Amino acid sequence: MKTLKKTVTVAAFAVLTIASVASPAQARDQIRIVGSSTVFPFATAVAENFGKSTEFKTPVVESTGSGGGLKLFCEGVGDQTPDIANASRRIKASEVERCAKNGVTDIVEIKIGYDGIVIGNAKTAKHTDFTKKQIFLALAKNVPDSDGNMIPNPYKKWSDIDPSLPAIKIEVLGPPPTSGTRDAFVELAMEGGAKKFEMLKALKKSDKKAFKVIAHSIREDGAFIEAGENDNLIVQKLTSNPDAFGIFGFSFLDQNTDKIQGAMVNGVAPEFERIASGEYGVSRSLYFYVKAAHAGLTAGIQAYLTEFSSEGTWGEEGYLTDKGLIPMPAEERAKFRKAATNLSPLSM
Repeated sequence: MKTLKKTVTVAAFAVLTIASVASPAQARDQIRIVGSSTVFPFATAVAENFGKSTEFKTPVVESTGSGGGLKLFCEGVGDQTPDIANASRRIKASEVERCAKNGVTDIVEIKIGYDGIVIGNAKTAKHTDFTKKQIFLALAKNVPDSDGNMIPNPYKKWSDIDPSLPAIKIEVLGPPPTSGTRDAFVELAMEGGAKKFEMLKALKKSDKKAFKVIAHSIREDGAFIEAGENDNLIVQKLTSNPDAFGIFGFSFLDQNTDKIQGAMVNGVAPEFERIASGEYGVSRSLYFYVKAAHAGLTAGIQAYLTEFSSEGTWGEEGYLTDKGLIPMPAEERAKFRKAATNLSPLSM
């Protein structure tokens, strides 16, 4: 009997131990999401639908910018850190390293679709067609002069760059350095414009770092105005100042076509079909990142991933297309749906 009593006592202790270890699984009953202002409206739509259609609470979604969100995401594992980080660019190797140092080693990458980066102005203003070269000359901190020397940007008006452009001062509202939209803009538009100069094109081949410094450095003399992570604020400012332009995601143009318009870039308008086809040259992929460990820590994460990756959500007829998301091809959707189901680890 003594042996039996001891066995029962040990078994009971084991159950209590397991319960105490498992208790962190109940640490939070609401998913916490941070990150990109561009992905924010998509994540919010999914969160609201998820809250209405499941037994779980509606996730909390915060717009912190891609860089800011990933910084919070990489702080560690546990209920004091976000479960998911939205990003309007791919996670950087340096961010993956920071995550690993803080114990976040099981990152799951989910690509959700595509977006175009728009240079837009008020609907009441003149419709404009920019080349990438003109965009670079308008916004770069330093530009080449006629002798091939790099000089501080001298252009005050758009017409100073090209007489065909409006004779109004260069005033562009855009996102801060922590924004994925800013990262994608300098990579796709600014770099594309810089490469139109033979000397800079050659520099990229001989010294990529030096080229990047030139192509990514935006002027700080007032022509470019950091407007924070709130794209809605940019839209409001454009409507009150028809001479200004703004940089934001296609989804915000799509939701505000009564107030603003998108400029063409190299003769191509930022339209749904042209972004989807790749014809519009300033487009990028959108993502979110999940901590697999938090699937056992925060209630509802797997169900949220199922909701987001369903055809009715991100498919060609899904409700996110009404918000301006450009769907991935069916094969890509299947690939990332599998990653969401299996919590497949990120591969850089």
